[in-house]
Amino acid sequence: MSSNVGLTTPRGSGTSGYVQRNLSNLRPRDTSFSPYPTDSLKHRQRQPNAEILEHDRLRQIEVQVFELRDKLEDEEVAEEEIEAQTEALRRKLLSSDDGGQAKGEGKGKGLKAHQ
Repeated sequence: MSSNVGLTTPRGSGTSGYVQRNLSNLRPRDTSFSPYPTDSLKHRQRQPNAEILEHDRLRQIEVQVFELRDKLEDEEVAEEEIEAQTEALRRKLLSSDDGGQAKGEGKGKGLKAHQ
């Protein structure tokens, strides 16, 4: 027997005493090697796209205008009056939102949770 492997003597064991290597034994891998750079694994916060934010802002304005139009149509208001009120609301919302957003004063406000 070499290097104290296996039985000291095969007598009485019912085996031949032949020692095989365990091929199903998995040795731990080297954890110090990584094919990917470690800095690329860290998540970097990206700045939100200004065009997308502007589009979302305009979309919210149009949603409010459409809700007003829908309400007025249900009340059977004349088409000219509907157009006048919706245009007035649209102008009011566009002018009130352009105040701080265009210069970036409200940075971070109004962002969605995933951004």
